[in-house]
Amino acid sequence: MTAGHAITAGYASPLGATFDGAGVNFALFSQHGERVVLCLFDAKGRETRLDLPERDGHVWHGYISGLRPGQQYGYRVHGPYKPREGHRFNPNKLLIDPYAKRLTGSPIQHDAIFGYKTRDPSADLSFDPRDSAPFMPRSVVIDPSYSWGNDFPPRLPLTETIIYEAHVKGLTAARSDIPDRGTFLAMASDPILDHLTRLGITAIELMPVNAFTDDAFLVEKGLRNYWGYMSYGFFAPEPRYMRDGDIAEFQQMVSRFHQAGIEVILDVVYNHTAEGNERGPTLSFRGLDNAAYYRLAEDRRFYVNDAGTGNVLDLDNPFALRLVMDSLRYWVQVMHVDGFRFDLCSVLGRSHGVFDRDGSFFRAVRQDPVLNRVKLIAEPWDIGEGGYQLGNYPAPFAEWNDRFRDQIRGFWRGDPGLIGKLAKRIAGSAARFDHDGRAATASVNFIAAHDGFTLMDTVSYDQKHNEANGEDNRDGHDHNLSDNCGVEGPSSDPDITERRARRRRNLMATLLLSQGTPMILAGDELGNSQQGNNNAYCQDNPIGWIDWDDADAGFLEFCQRVVAFRKAHPILRQKRFLHSHAREQDGIPDLFWRRADGQPMRVEDWSDPELRLVAAEMRMASGTPEYAALRGAVFLVLNAGPQTEVHLPDTSQRGNWRRQLDSSRFGPVDEPARDTETVAADSVVAFVLSDAPGR
Repeated sequence: MTAGHAITAGYASPLGATFDGAGVNFALFSQHGERVVLCLFDAKGRETRLDLPERDGHVWHGYISGLRPGQQYGYRVHGPYKPREGHRFNPNKLLIDPYAKRLTGSPIQHDAIFGYKTRDPSADLSFDPRDSAPFMPRSVVIDPSYSWGNDFPPRLPLTETIIYEAHVKGLTAARSDIPDRGTFLAMASDPILDHLTRLGITAIELMPVNAFTDDAFLVEKGLRNYWGYMSYGFFAPEPRYMRDGDIAEFQQMVSRFHQAGIEVILDVVYNHTAEGNERGPTLSFRGLDNAAYYRLAEDRRFYVNDAGTGNVLDLDNPFALRLVMDSLRYWVQVMHVDGFRFDLCSVLGRSHGVFDRDGSFFRAVRQDPVLNRVKLIAEPWDIGEGGYQLGNYPAPFAEWNDRFRDQIRGFWRGDPGLIGKLAKRIAGSAARFDHDGRAATASVNFIAAHDGFTLMDTVSYDQKHNEANGEDNRDGHDHNLSDNCGVEGPSSDPDITERRARRRRNLMATLLLSQGTPMILAGDELGNSQQGNNNAYCQDNPIGWIDWDDADAGFLEFCQRVVAFRKAHPILRQKRFLHSHAREQDGIPDLFWRRADGQPMRVEDWSDPELRLVAAEMRMASGTPEYAALRGAVFLVLNAGPQTEVHLPDTSQRGNWRRQLDSSRFGPVDEPARDTETVAADSVVAFVLSDAPGR
């Protein structure tokens, strides 16, 4: 201990490093640790070690007067190194504070960051004495104050929400007109905000922004973890996305999005950490208390791997659950985000290894006064037994609906027998979600997401082309439901390019005309391609970046038009499900399914493998309160077959139909419709019924 660093008792709460204006309180959880050493670093990197002097239960703590924001620190924890019993303490390894709000950088790949001798025949059972400090980032004490000014989050209901999934670097890296490309500041630049507002986006869902690492096997191949699903800092923004290392850059980004009327949703990874399995590095949790933070296998040397990444957090442990809850509240209260998308959320719902929709994580979130007012979206699966739980999450969670993606793709590429499934997806997937008071918006519909083909690649490739990932094209899934329309990859054939353009318009229109909450993958509105790579997780280069220079202006204009159409018609974005029930105000059912001849769909029609056209006549749902009721209707025709004459529903004395959207046409359309209308081959058409005069 050196002069000026006298340590006193401090407090057990809050966890982390907390500046109070006069000094810093340090508090750290370690249930099985026997000694906790706080390591302070000066401007030259010299280390001072101080034992945390007090322990309340499993929380170690101490206070140092005079320390200021900017102080760099870490921890070393003493305890048993008994891997077969689940303990991997190694005080030679500098550890990141799991509550650190800022980090100086990322771990450097070196054998010293592993707790065992990587080249020892006994592998992880050995003990490595090397100091990892030269290769580890430092945790940094922050100044918690930030002047938000008049920050008013939009707080839009899901019925008005259109999500845009984007990567911080990927969206901005190829824009030469934006300073600080690849950063939070670039995300909130005028060109990006202008693009999103013109498109009609109401919420941006950012792929992981928590501090994450690059996997050793990627670094060896000259690649990096681009997507960021290897988090190890649940409070700290990723340093590579900050220009000057100041978390205020993230806060400034959020504030600018809010000023533009756009909410910020974070894709968060709490199911696992970057430390991987027993052969992974010791960065934080493993060295703090491996047996408390992780779910271990029956042989406690090994880890449960329901996430497919080597480990999973054990949320049955109250301090692991507290870590997640504290992190979520921090991002809402301090960073002002508006919601979360939970990666592999089924892991979080497991109690003693079994998924429980009423488990401790879901109970904690739903009762929390901070979290129960933000958007919560689950990726409703993991790779463990019983992990696929689409539709089984409790309200208010919404869920990514991969059935929507697969069945809509299949319908438009011409797969037989999908009319019935198409109808279910358009109507909000009620069989999955209409229970326990859940809303139709619980289904987050998407055609493409970060994982898989982009929209352009869905219509341009039959097979994945992941050779650039260095795994001989073995990685990435093969179930793409794609169709190259005649030629694999780019084509200058005008017939093929038109087929692809038409199909993209059909897919995007189906997404935005369906009940539920739509999500658009960043770049899809521009015609962005990843050259057939359906697993670009390691492509921090033009493959993974959005190509703005070759943007398809015509398709962008169509996307803007169909988004505006959705916003103009509340019938397309209802909270209540449509079940063809008669409405109290007029006795008319809220949903009719019709054939091209205008007659109702018959039982045998739904099972006809050759049927390629279905029409839906939609109104405000039965049970809609009078204050929200509308008298109009929308008539949607989805035709994956040849040109067809379609009979429109009789409107006798209720107004007139107008054709207001047509994917077969390049420009806008608004024209009166006749009793029978021609619907082009491979097209989506929307007719609108306005109120009759005097109604």
